[in-house]
Amino acid sequence: MLGGGGVLGAAWMVGALSALQDELGVDVREFDEVVGTSAGSVVAALVGAGVSVTDLLHHQLVGDIDVGPLAGYSWNYERDTGGDRPGRPRMALGSRELLRRNALHLRSLPPTAVLSAILPEGRGSIEAVGALVGHVVPSGWAPRTGVTVVALDFDTGARVPFGRPEAPAVDLAPAVMASCAIPGWYQPVRIGEHRYIDGGAWSSTNLDLMVGRGLDEVYVLAPQVSFVKDAPTQWRTRVERQWRNRVTLRALRELARVHADGAEVTMLGPGEEDLEAFGSNLMDVTRRPRVIETSLRTSAVALHDPAPLPDRSAFEDVGRLNEDVG
Repeated sequence: MLGGGGVLGAAWMVGALSALQDELGVDVREFDEVVGTSAGSVVAALVGAGVSVTDLLHHQLVGDIDVGPLAGYSWNYERDTGGDRPGRPRMALGSRELLRRNALHLRSLPPTAVLSAILPEGRGSIEAVGALVGHVVPSGWAPRTGVTVVALDFDTGARVPFGRPEAPAVDLAPAVMASCAIPGWYQPVRIGEHRYIDGGAWSSTNLDLMVGRGLDEVYVLAPQVSFVKDAPTQWRTRVERQWRNRVTLRALRELARVHADGAEVTMLGPGEEDLEAFGSNLMDVTRRPRVIETSLRTSAVALHDPAPLPDRSAFEDVGRLNEDVG
């Protein structure tokens, strides 16, 4: 499971994937399933298309590469992600349709999905991400089975796991674009008759999608989850930590469901050093090299000697989320 987390979350996950592969001694491309949300959908799509973790790491640290599926593709992290601040949005509700269809049962939706519909619609373009994925998979879905990309139907409020039989058929590139369309930042992505946005509007991890999959072990790399209880002084960072606490609480609830289904779950989130490297803006590309270099070191330590996960009650004081995480 590869969670949401913006530009810096993607960098952190590449470092963590490298550490995970070294710890397990197994190529992550051989995992039975790879599920990605938002930034994690980009990594999941590339891994599902045969891109090695070594190539992902090289691409993050060095730049363009001349071997493998990414050979010959030029990507500029500063330009192609659209900057570290959203542009001026359209001054209208993001999805009046979602609010209308769910007016009688808004509480059944995650609060983040409802908030996404209330936020003004973003104007930013996610086309560069689609071009990146389209370079390795020009049409159709990933060449291997088990790749899932999670988005939110912005018209109905339903979570959509693209790549699974119950989801609409779609090419991999637009599915990833949809999964990465941060509400209020990027334009929703139209697929067929519906608009879609970032799967993180439902859940940053969507870990509960692993319930009923018959898996023995599940590894979760969650850039927005953290078990560090620090006390930052800057207001932006304090707000960011409150958000992390909410995401962590939800992820732990999802983890409990997967564990109850019979799978052993290992969840890795940024530690204290990682959070310092992140700062308060997950789209700040200037911090990317530091984030990935820190993740390579801290993730290896965390995987080799994992600490027990805290009880959910440690995060309850930040405010309760909907109990329904499915």
